[in-house]
Amino acid sequence: MRKLQRILYVEDEPDIQAVARLALEHIGGFTVEVCSSGREALEKIPQFRPDLILLDVMMPDMDGPTTLQALRATLAGQTTPVAFMTAKVRPQEIAQYKQLGAIEVIPKPFDPMTLSDRVRAIWELRHG
Repeated sequence: MRKLQRILYVEDEPDIQAVARLALEHIGGFTVEVCSSGREALEKIPQFRPDLILLDVMMPDMDGPTTLQALRATLAGQTTPVAFMTAKVRPQEIAQYKQLGAIEVIPKPFDPMTLSDRVRAIWELRHG
């Protein structure tokens, strides 16, 4: 199984970015690249080459689902697994995100102490 190392985290809220980065880097030991918008993510993916993308749903300009669609249209983003992170977690919303191609949905607010374990579990389900 390929090891999860590089995570691209797309989130427009600086406070949430900081907490997630700390949790993923210091607790999880991951290499994390943070983007504040879908457009920034599209620019960074070819160089960063993430193993996994964590994508906020509610963002100005380009929301998460629109960003995912744009990613799938690029060579670098065609096969990279994506998990949405959102407070919108009603069953029909989760089903819709998965229909769009997300491998999982992580509810917000998330627990910083367990975020890395949750991300690793998602990865193992897909690659185990």
